[in-house]
Amino acid sequence: MSTLNATAQARIRHWLLHDFDESKIEAELKNQNTQAMEIDFFLVEFKKAKSKRRQSNGLILTAVGALLGFISCILTLVNPIPSLFNAILYGLTSVAVMVIILGLYFWLE
Repeated sequence: MSTLNATAQARIRHWLLHDFDESKIEAELKNQNTQAMEIDFFLVEFKKAKSKRRQSNGLILTAVGALLGFISCILTLVNPIPSLFNAILYGLTSVAVMVIILGLYFWLE
């Protein structure tokens, strides 16, 4: 089983959507009389899919944070509403940095 067939991919997607953990997956596969080698294969593929989803979310968060930082920079330079200068400079920039750090955490973990 070097590649996943459509049934195996659907199974892994189902597990991801319903937030199964590894012990639940192993128990489900044992109840279906699956061989130990196939159980290990499914667990490895599940971990890969879960990691890929987490990295994808991290990349999206990093991009959103960068966009917020860019918007903050432009609004600070243009200064369209002088009374909000400090809120934009310190508030929006801080939010952008936090979102970027959170995205990097998910992306690089």
